Formats: sequence, C-alpha cells, structure tokens
Amino acid sequence: MSHELNLINYIRRSNTMKKLTSTLLAIAFVLTSAGALQAASGKCTVVAVEENKLILDCGKNTKDFPVGTEVKIKSSGGKAVEGC
Repeated sequence: MSHELNLINYIRRSNTMKKLTSTLLAIAFVLTSAGALQAASGKCTVVAVEENKLILDCGKNTKDFPVGTEVKIKSSGGKAVEGC
C-alpha cells in the first residue's frame, strides 16, 4: 500500500512540474517575442494633404513603412491656449 501511495504522489508531482515548466516556458516566449513584435517608429513631416490623404516625408526611415502599413499619428504640437 505504501508503495502505491509513493507512486501516486510521484505522478502528481511530475504532472505539477510539467504544468509549471510549460507555464514558465510560455511566459518566457511571450516576453522574448514582445520586442520582435514592436512596431517601427520614426519622426515624419506632413508635406502635402490631398482630400483625405496625408503625404509624409520620413527621411531615411521609409524602409520601415512598406505600402499598406497602418500607422498611428500623434501630433507634436502643444495644446491650444485659450483666453484673452
């Protein structure tokens, strides 16, 4: 009976270790691949506006933005000052 209990406890511990190892490997994968998935960034200047299109000049960074790439634009200007 005691040998059976030892075997059952061993199996439970090994399953727990497998789950723990799998979880740790998954976390490590997510953390290491997060840097690779980070979007390209660069400073660009609006050079023209045509109806609903902006034409940007990004200088040497154009290789980071192939045609069809979605970009998020954040204005570098400050907030408007109201008053007077």
